[in-house]
Amino acid sequence: TSNSNFSDEYITSFDNLKLHGYKILNENSTNKWVITVHGYTCEGSDMNLYARKFYDMGYNVLIPDLRAHGNSEGSYIGMGWNDRLDIIEWINLIIKNYENTEIILHGVSMGAATVSMVSGENLPNNVKAIIADCGYTSVWNQFSHKLKGLYSLPDFPVMHASSLVSKFRAGYNLRKASALNQVSKSKTPILFIHGDKDDFVPYLMMDELYT
Repeated sequence: TSNSNFSDEYITSFDNLKLHGYKILNENSTNKWVITVHGYTCEGSDMNLYARKFYDMGYNVLIPDLRAHGNSEGSYIGMGWNDRLDIIEWINLIIKNYENTEIILHGVSMGAATVSMVSGENLPNNVKAIIADCGYTSVWNQFSHKLKGLYSLPDFPVMHASSLVSKFRAGYNLRKASALNQVSKSKTPILFIHGDKDDFVPYLMMDELYT
């Protein structure tokens, strides 16, 4: 891609954070877009391989840095829940600036949970499909899984205390941050992908999300 096709983009979040993303316009003019969303403690530039694949398939690509990642502001990671509203802002930016857009949302790990959480919102018809690669069912379930796996600890009291802290600091409780609940409301086709050897996000979570 030439430098003229590549640019830094910015939006302001609902809680007044300046969020950054990379925009790549395809050299072959198209109304088709992919927003590809990175995982936990990664950043937009880590999605370059996916971006290249989508670009080669003829799409324009937008790669956001999620809040508290990369070049985006934020002190607390949204784990997909606050990020779902940020992704909607990115969607609106594309629709505002380009005509007749058709948009696919793609995410990996926490990015997959993010786009799954987006799916339950009232999305514009421009969003045609979602690809969720190894996403978790909810923040509570994911943290609980790691708590048991790493430390053999029960949910109480750690998860309950963590949820209170998250509500106070980041503005959401861990139970409410549920991809499962959001997917149940979705009107958008979703492709779920998950490897059965994944021990970070349990493979069985895909079955729950799909059903």
